Amino acid sequence: MIRKLAHLCIVSDQLDVLLEFYTQKLGLIRQFDFRNKDGEIFGYYLGCGDSTFIEIFDRLGKHKQWGSGAPETLKGGNRLNHFCLEVTGLKDLVASLEARGVKLSPIRTGMDQSFQSWTNDPDGNPIELMEYTHASWQLRPPQG
Repeated sequence: MIRKLAHLCIVSDQLDVLLEFYTQKLGLIRQFDFRNKDGEIFGYYLGCGDSTFIEIFDRLGKHKQWGSGAPETLKGGNRLNHFCLEVTGLKDLVASLEARGVKLSPIRTGMDQSFQSWTNDPDGNPIELMEYTHASWQLRPPQG
C-alpha cells in the first residue's frame, strides 16, 4: 500500500550551498549523510517533518558511487533525479503492480538499509518505492 510521498531527490554541483540553504535558511534537519567507500560525503538526507525528506546528491559524487559512462551535465529541468513513495508490504505491492503490467526492478536493500524497487512513469521519470526496515537510516535520530 502506498502511504505517502517519502522524498524528492535533487542532484547538484553545489552540494554545500544547497545544504546551507535547506538547513540554515529553511531550517530543515540534517538526518544523515551518504558517504562513499572512501568516506567522502556525496549526499545528504534532510528531514521535512513526519518522515518526509529531501535527498541531495553531488552530481559527480553520485556518478562515482553508482554511475556508468560520462556523468550527465546539469541544466534547468534535469536536477530532480526521482521521487520516492513510502510503502508498506513492498513485496505484495510489487506483485500487484506487476499483475497490472507495471515493470519493476527486483526488490533490494539500498545503501540506507531500506527495501526498494524502481519503475518509471510513461515519460521515463524514475519512481522509487521504499519500505522502511528496522535498520532504515530514515528512522534513526538526526545526526546533525
